[in-house]
Amino acid sequence: MKRKNGCFLGFLLLLTLFVWIPVWVLCSGSFMGKDEILKNVGPVLGQAKGRASWSLLPVYPTLRAYVELLLDSPNFFTMFWNSCIQVIPVMAGQLLVSVPAAWAFAAYKFRGKKALFVLYIILMVLPFQITMVSSYLVLFRMKLAGTHLAVILPNIFSTFPVFIMTKFFQAVPGSLLEAARLDGASERYLFFRIGIPMEKSGIFSILILGFLEYWNAIEQPLTFLANNKKLWPLTLYLPNITTDNLGVAFSASVFVMFPALLLFLYGQKYLEQGITASGLKE
Repeated sequence: MKRKNGCFLGFLLLLTLFVWIPVWVLCSGSFMGKDEILKNVGPVLGQAKGRASWSLLPVYPTLRAYVELLLDSPNFFTMFWNSCIQVIPVMAGQLLVSVPAAWAFAAYKFRGKKALFVLYIILMVLPFQITMVSSYLVLFRMKLAGTHLAVILPNIFSTFPVFIMTKFFQAVPGSLLEAARLDGASERYLFFRIGIPMEKSGIFSILILGFLEYWNAIEQPLTFLANNKKLWPLTLYLPNITTDNLGVAFSASVFVMFPALLLFLYGQKYLEQGITASGLKE
């Protein structure tokens, strides 16, 4: 038994190293100079002969890449602000739209409820590539293409947080709600004083999952903001950095990764609950 546990722990350790090696390479590369980076990865880029290699720590650590990014790259701050503009309103909008909608699915019985929820599930599993053209045509007719709203509005009405919160709200005992109604509690009281406090972990789950998804979004901004590069988020800034500025690319990637990594580490417990509720572990 102990031998099996030891093998399993060893496997998990190897898996952890496999996941963290790219992060380590990213962080260490951000402190390397241009010549050292080209020496390590030049053969991969066709700019040097020999084999590619990578040292665990920079031989000559420097902050030049961060200085160049923060002082000589004004587009970085613009796109960072664009990412915030496109993500924060989506999170706030989903709280206002998805949470009440999920409560309606979980707490009430109405005609067409099952059919409507099945429709939500179908829309949830459809990849963006299928709805991309129709979404763009609608946004174009509404004269929203090329604006922040082209990214914000479709994400506010995403079906995924409704699905997650419905699973959470279904855990609220129906007998508790009936008892509260018999005591004269209003529907507003049931929602704000019973539903939300009991399942606030679900709200944290959809916020974390949503932030991780929209902060790293590429296809939607690239499609809906193709004609207005001034509104591009950070995720579209990185691919436009040339191989001559790999240090800047590494440091910019660290800045892009840092908020999502902090949020993931802080809300890991809620993230696990959200995955469990969505049935992704099955």
